[in-house]
Amino acid sequence: MTGRTQLLERLDALGIAHQTHDHAPIFTVAEGEGIKQSMPGGHTKNLFLRDKKGHLILVSALGETAVPINKLHPVLGCGRLSFGKPELLFEALGVRPGSVSAFALINDPAARVQFVLDAALMKHELVNFHPLSNDATTAVRSVDLIRFARETGHEPLIIDFATLAATRAAAQ
Repeated sequence: MTGRTQLLERLDALGIAHQTHDHAPIFTVAEGEGIKQSMPGGHTKNLFLRDKKGHLILVSALGETAVPINKLHPVLGCGRLSFGKPELLFEALGVRPGSVSAFALINDPAARVQFVLDAALMKHELVNFHPLSNDATTAVRSVDLIRFARETGHEPLIIDFATLAATRAAAQ
């Protein structure tokens, strides 16, 4: 599996500007609040999901975005979603819980994992993710994140989660 050094080398090889800040390991969005003050841009939460048929999904969203997991499966054309187990996460993306990141797509050359991006996150010029471990945060431009995903064989699906939640709520 690719690690932080190889990831940053790949970003360099793709001509993607990046800036990485080391920090104490963080496991939740709340624990990362202090980092937001020193790093501009959209700070993320990342969800590794699966359905019973084996579809794997990585959702990268703005930390404060509500992701209606129970309403996402019709949009994706899959079964009801639940969180993927840590063993499956490591097998598919080469990271452990707490280190889930869009950068982990580099460890999925077969493109087994569908990549979903939050429209609110993509409104930020810079986006911040763990570089495959939760003891650092790496910033890249949002347009470069999309380019990185495509270079790994993953075409991002951008979803407006606020509209999805409102639309589905109104239909009920």
